[in-house]
Amino acid sequence: MNTIAVIGAGTMGNGIAHTFAQFGFNVNLIDISKENLQKGIDTIINNLDRMLAKEKISEKDKEQTLANISSFIDIPSGVKNVDLVVEAATENENLKLKIFSQLNDICDENVILASNTSSISITKIASVVKNQQRVIGMHFMNPVPIMKLVEIIRGYNTSDEVTEKIMKLSEKLNKVPVEVNDYPGFVANRILIPMINEAIETLYNGVAGVYEIDTVMKLGMAHPMGPLQLADFIGLDVCLSILEVMYNGFKNPKYAPCPLLVNMVQAGKMGVKSGEGFYDYAENKKAEKVSAQFV
Repeated sequence: MNTIAVIGAGTMGNGIAHTFAQFGFNVNLIDISKENLQKGIDTIINNLDRMLAKEKISEKDKEQTLANISSFIDIPSGVKNVDLVVEAATENENLKLKIFSQLNDICDENVILASNTSSISITKIASVVKNQQRVIGMHFMNPVPIMKLVEIIRGYNTSDEVTEKIMKLSEKLNKVPVEVNDYPGFVANRILIPMINEAIETLYNGVAGVYEIDTVMKLGMAHPMGPLQLADFIGLDVCLSILEVMYNGFKNPKYAPCPLLVNMVQAGKMGVKSGEGFYDYAENKKAEKVSAQFV
C-alpha cells in the first residue's frame, strides 16, 4: 500500500493522516468543509512542531511528512487511485452508511475500506458495500501519533487476507494491532465507557465530587487520568453515543446512559471541545478547575 485516503479532518482524522504521512505513505486528507480541512492541517503542523521541539523528529522529517499530505474537499477526487480508505467521520451510523455506500460506487473493488468507528458495527457498515470482504475496522486511539494500540475489527464477512494486510500495515506505523470481533463497543469501549458511565453515576448519586472521583482512580488504580477527565477529553457526546450503541445492541440495562450525562450533552457541555464538561476549560485545556455546577 502506498496511498491512503482519510475521510474527516477532525481530531481522529488529522491524527491518522499525520501518522500515515510520518511513516512515508502518501495521504489524501478529505473533508467537505474547507474550514475543518484547514484546521486539520494546522493541527498536524502544530503537533509536528511539538515533536520537533522535543527532538523526536528533525526539520526534514516535518517537511517530508507535510509533503506527503494532499487535501481534498470531495470524496470522489480524494479516493481516486488509493489503496486504502480510512473513514474517520463523526460517530454517526447514518453518516457512515452514506459514506460507505458512496465508496462502494466509486472505489475499485480491490480497495480496502476501513472505518475508525469506536463502537458502530463493522458488519452493519459493510452491509452497503457489494464486496463486504474488504470492509474492516481500524480503531485508532487518541492522540493517534502517540498511542500504540489499533483495534482491528473483523466484520462478519471480512476476509482473512484483508485482516492480515491491515494487521501488517498497522505494524508499519509502529502500532500494536489487536484483532477483535464485531460486537457493540468492541473491547476498548465495551470496558472503558461503562466505567466512565459508572463514574458519572457515582457523581450523580452524590457519593463524591468530580475531583475526588478522579483522584481515587488516578492514585488508587494508577490511571493516568480520572474517568471524568477522560470523558471530557473523549467528548461527552461521543461517550453518550457509544453507550447508546451498546445499550441498543445488547438490550442490557447496565449500558443505559446516566441521566446526568444525557442532560449535559443536551445542554451543550461536551467537555474540552465545548470549553466545559466536568471541568472548566475557559482558561486552559488542563483539567484543573472543576465546573461550577459541581463545586
